[in-house]
Amino acid sequence: MKRVLIVEYQATIRELIRMTLEMEDLEIHEATTGQQGLEAAQRLQPQLVLLDVMMPGGMDGFQVCERIRAESRLKRTKVVLLTARAQPEDRARGMKAGADEYLVKPFSPRELLS
Repeated sequence: MKRVLIVEYQATIRELIRMTLEMEDLEIHEATTGQQGLEAAQRLQPQLVLLDVMMPGGMDGFQVCERIRAESRLKRTKVVLLTARAQPEDRARGMKAGADEYLVKPFSPRELLS
C-alpha cells in the first residue's frame, strides 16, 4: 500500500484532500506545519508528499521540499506543491526546490488524483 503525507495547515483543505485520496487504496498521514511535515516525511518515508507552500511556523513548503530533496532516504519520494501562489516565479521557485508537480488552488479532485 502506498503511503501519502498531506502537509496542509487549513483543516478544510486537508479534509478535502483526504476525502479525494480515500477513493484510492492509500495509507494517508497528515501534518499541519512545515516542521511536522518534514519530521513525518523522515519518519514515514512516503511515496508521495502533498505539500502546501504557505504555512505558519517558520518553514514554508519550498523549504520543506528542499529539505526532503536533501535527504538520501527520500530521493524517490514524489513532492507535489499545492498553493494559491500562481505566479510564474512561484512555480519556478517550486520546481527549483525540487517539486515534481505544482498545483494551484483551487484544484479539482480529478487533477489531484492524476
